[in-house]
Amino acid sequence: MPLQYPFSAVLGCEAEDLDDMGLALVLTTIAPEIGGVLVRGEKGTAKSTTVRALAAVLPPVDVYAEDRFSIDPSDPSAASPDGPFAADASVETRPVRLVELPVGATEDRVLGSLHLERALSQGKVEYEPGLLARAHRGILYVDEVNLLHDHLVDLLLDAAAMGRVTIERDGVSVEHAARFVLIGTMNPEEGELRPQLLDRFGLTVEVAAPREPALRAEVVRRRMAFDVDAPTFTDRYRSLDRALTQRISDARDHLPKVRLTDIALLKIAEICAAFEVDGLRADIVTARTAVAHAAWQGRDEVTRADIRRAALLSLPHRRRRNPFDAPGLDEDLLDQLLGDDELPPEPPEGPSDPEFDESDLGPESSEDSGPSDPPLGPESREDSGPSAGTTVAAEAAYRPRLLTVDGLGEGAAGRRSRALSRSGRRVGATRGDSGSLHLVETLMAAAGQQPLRERTTSRVELRAEDLRVAVREGREANLVLFCVDASGSMAARKRMTQVKTAVLSLLMDAYRRRDKVGLITFRGAEAELVLPPTHSVEIAARRLDELPAGGRTPLATGLLEAATVLQRERLRDPRLRPLLVVVTDGRATDGADAVARSIKAAEYVAGLRVTTVVIDGEGGPLRLGLAVRLAEVLGAEHLPVAEVTAEALTGSVRRGVA
Repeated sequence: MPLQYPFSAVLGCEAEDLDDMGLALVLTTIAPEIGGVLVRGEKGTAKSTTVRALAAVLPPVDVYAEDRFSIDPSDPSAASPDGPFAADASVETRPVRLVELPVGATEDRVLGSLHLERALSQGKVEYEPGLLARAHRGILYVDEVNLLHDHLVDLLLDAAAMGRVTIERDGVSVEHAARFVLIGTMNPEEGELRPQLLDRFGLTVEVAAPREPALRAEVVRRRMAFDVDAPTFTDRYRSLDRALTQRISDARDHLPKVRLTDIALLKIAEICAAFEVDGLRADIVTARTAVAHAAWQGRDEVTRADIRRAALLSLPHRRRRNPFDAPGLDEDLLDQLLGDDELPPEPPEGPSDPEFDESDLGPESSEDSGPSDPPLGPESREDSGPSAGTTVAAEAAYRPRLLTVDGLGEGAAGRRSRALSRSGRRVGATRGDSGSLHLVETLMAAAGQQPLRERTTSRVELRAEDLRVAVREGREANLVLFCVDASGSMAARKRMTQVKTAVLSLLMDAYRRRDKVGLITFRGAEAELVLPPTHSVEIAARRLDELPAGGRTPLATGLLEAATVLQRERLRDPRLRPLLVVVTDGRATDGADAVARSIKAAEYVAGLRVTTVVIDGEGGPLRLGLAVRLAEVLGAEHLPVAEVTAEALTGSVRRGVA
């Protein structure tokens, strides 16, 4: 097994000076109930290297030699599907496992499934453990977690929170422990996690490469030394890693002894309320993290410093914000809420009045602290609220109607168009040896062949050609290519504001549905691919916000540029089906033959057989209906810009019913 890069060498510091990433990883190994760590950062910042090095510094675990589920032999309440085990069963000590979950993993691989070989050869129904069982009491690592299918991320986070997995499928009923440290890494440039999933991670840290030349040179120096002589380099940091292992073990033992006082808990609740986080998960995670940090520091009671470090790790990704805003936390507001002094001790227990005492809130309510600060309402923290730095169009965005690609695709899992997928409802079965077994169809296929087979027993004889796997229909992600008219006719009468709001709303919808997006604009005499197709929807939103308007309308040029992009993307990924959204009033004005050229370009795009929607930006009492004609030539759906909103669709349906 190749040597891993030492954890201490990655951190580049003593245990007392851990950076946010190192501290978050250590705290969640001390208290896995925190819920895992999400590491966000640009490429080349040693995210994966740090996570893989972490496993080597964790204390080893004792397991039964014959147990595939790695339960703790010293825990009398632990139960394994492979058990029960005798009192003299063989016990072995092994290092903590680092289980990596690939982005393309199936639900069967994660949860486990029927052991197909034994089912077919021996007729036995036996459960084959998945990655969650293997990760019990270890680390489950997902690189590029933002590219993992949403239903798998939900499944992982549920297992991490509950500590158990229950499987009821394919004739198998199994429940086993799955208590692991969940660590995900991602590059925000490749697309964000949905806020609902982001909230499920206990802690989140942002990492970036150092800007100081001396630090960068030291990183390169260490990496080159490791590549030249890994054993010698690893030995150099062995003592630091061993000290870190011992400190983690001591912190785990000390964790149950740490006291979280009522005053500290009230302070945590006050902080979470002030930052307007939704729900109570933030309060729970912050409290658990503060206790773990106190145990790490060897303290018997949670202090102000513990709460501050916990809040910086657990709250930035939970504050209420717009979908395209980067996570962050106002540290000045946090310090103001915590106060300058240490938390006061709890009053001694006695027959005193149990009513709430305002003095428990901290030093700011004491007589010596001077005048109290004004309440922290929205008006007193303008810079920390969700609307800071956002545009009017972003605030006015609405829930748009669902635009889908025609037919049935086979693309990557998403939330937009119908597609055959590994998840979703079962709609049939087909012959194959990969995927979810369709047991009934397999037995039916075998039953018809039994008279032709020479059986020696009464048992049904199964062969490989009998195997049937389920055909499932779910939803796929698509390429949503926006082709936006930014000419002078669209800028008139504030139409561009309405158009930007509609397109931004559709971008937010693409963000939630995990689509890939691209943005083309056309004005003056040319069309420009402002944003090549990408999963980073927030970049598209910024490009849209900066979009200038004015000049003639080169409609034909814009359509031909869209055709070029669509053809190029089709070659790159034939399974990624596109949805072309043309936003224009249809007034081609770049020359005497502009209308004829735009019709010819539209016919060319129609020949690509791409699902297209024309959003009509024409307004005012005098309407020429040119966008309607364009939609007819494109074979596209025509949608006035005012009807992009889902509420407009609901209203039209209601009027139709009436």
